[in-house]
Amino acid sequence: MAETDVTMGVEEGFILLDPATAKVTPVAGDVRERVGGTVRDQVTARTGFQIETRSGAHTELAGLREELLRLRAVVVAAADGAGAGVAATGTALSGDLPGDAGCHVWLGVDDREEAVQVVDHLRPWLPVLQALTVNSPIGGDTDTGCASGRAMARSRHPAAGPPPWFRSAEHHDWLVEGLHATGVVPEWQARLSSDRPAIEVRVADTCQTVAEVVLLTGLVRALAATALGDVRAGRPAPNVDHTLLAAASWRAARDGLEGENVDQLTGRTLPVWRLVDTLIDHIGPALRALGDLPLMDEGLDVLHRHGSGAARQRAAYERRGLVSDVARMLADQSRQDLPRLAG
Repeated sequence: MAETDVTMGVEEGFILLDPATAKVTPVAGDVRERVGGTVRDQVTARTGFQIETRSGAHTELAGLREELLRLRAVVVAAADGAGAGVAATGTALSGDLPGDAGCHVWLGVDDREEAVQVVDHLRPWLPVLQALTVNSPIGGDTDTGCASGRAMARSRHPAAGPPPWFRSAEHHDWLVEGLHATGVVPEWQARLSSDRPAIEVRVADTCQTVAEVVLLTGLVRALAATALGDVRAGRPAPNVDHTLLAAASWRAARDGLEGENVDQLTGRTLPVWRLVDTLIDHIGPALRALGDLPLMDEGLDVLHRHGSGAARQRAAYERRGLVSDVARMLADQSRQDLPRLAG
């Protein structure tokens, strides 16, 4: 397998709510039943008010983008029939049921020893990916003060956040087995899949737009392709300090894209946008080889022009201090890409 032949797919979680009140709407089962045809197998009711979609495997970002658009269109149409709006956000906005809606990218890497080394190479970049995709500042009817309330809530779990540095696939599996023995589910932001030969990157909140999902997926795949080149050339992953990496993850969840964070490779504190530039420079050859730069530009343009998902939610909330304004914005956003399918 050439370094650029990494397949990819995406799982997205969505919150079902009433846009007029921002209250969750527990109709996920109904929404799933309203999804027709074979697409129904790609849609799951996770909780009463959460729905999840799963793409197929892709080698081209453009094809993945079109499938994500179609899946969102199917979910929006089904939710309309069930009397609910679809919110692409990391947590519920109102009430005491927080929810947990993430965007998970998986990468097909057949060799598990190579795959676990790729995860090691991904570790220093996980806070940057997290900061790019923060999209859950509102919860319990107020601004939580964190760009990703979802990530902050997950950080209280005993095996969440950045993964440890794995010595081998055997070491990875030994840790997973030990966690299960204590009753703990491993929820690392990057890990080997338990049910397929793949890496799962679970660092992101659900993104508001498909352009941002495509940006995240393209960055992750180019990082993996770059890492595979390093692995096969015998270049080890930097064993960055786990405590500092966890602190950077916390900082990303608190301040997001609009803040600062620590470059894990140099120790310098920089604006996150500078760290994004460093990331893109690092994976530039892979992005060019894959032909993904134009689709990266689309997602980056959304973020440059409108800010992170968290910034957009806060802007909607701060106009009148009403969570329902955020709910309507998110429900409207879920429809904006849909007319493009006709073309």
